[in-house]
Amino acid sequence: MAGIKCIGILTSGGDAPGMNAAIRAVTRSAIYNGFAVKGIMRGYKGLVYNEIVEFKSQSVSNIIQLGGTILKTARSQEFTTAEGRKAAYDNMVAAGINALVVIGGDGSFNGAMHLCELGIPCVGIPGTIDNDLGYTEATLGYDTAVNVCVEAVRSIRATSRSHDRPAVVQVMGRNSGDIAMKTAMATGAEMVVVPEMDWDVDVLAARLNGLIAKGNTRATLV
Repeated sequence: MAGIKCIGILTSGGDAPGMNAAIRAVTRSAIYNGFAVKGIMRGYKGLVYNEIVEFKSQSVSNIIQLGGTILKTARSQEFTTAEGRKAAYDNMVAAGINALVVIGGDGSFNGAMHLCELGIPCVGIPGTIDNDLGYTEATLGYDTAVNVCVEAVRSIRATSRSHDRPAVVQVMGRNSGDIAMKTAMATGAEMVVVPEMDWDVDVLAARLNGLIAKGNTRATLV
């Protein structure tokens, strides 16, 4: 820590609720403790193309309630190459950045590992609605995503009751079933499919037909 004078901060990958609150917290905590702060626009792409701006306390005023990320985010094919990572490293050195805070998911942290190998200390803040990162109970954005899905499924179930019509609702999560499971639990859905477990369409169909035979004509599969 003795050699660190300036901290960079970026958001990468998919945006998630809570990212702006994290940006604000990191920026103001760093400034309070005597560090300079540089914001990197558009994630690793901004590092490669030198989109680096100086942050002051007022730079993060009135953002805590905003969705998305004020630093913006983008995918970067350039950063996947050794040449792109070298350009990103050189731009960080030229900007005086000694350490980096990365807010993002699995792919974002893989990028941070590459910078660590080049000698830049990195800290990761888990920000992904999928909740698919280890060593954390809940990632930034996960709880908000579940609540959005719960409201949507409750509205769909109201329509299902009115029309005697079952519904299949697909939610986000990529390879993690956390959003699906929590949504199903909170809404009383009759069936849930998650990627962590094997499932069979014939078994689901038999389950649905059994529910219909018992009078449940508005079952929900999440």
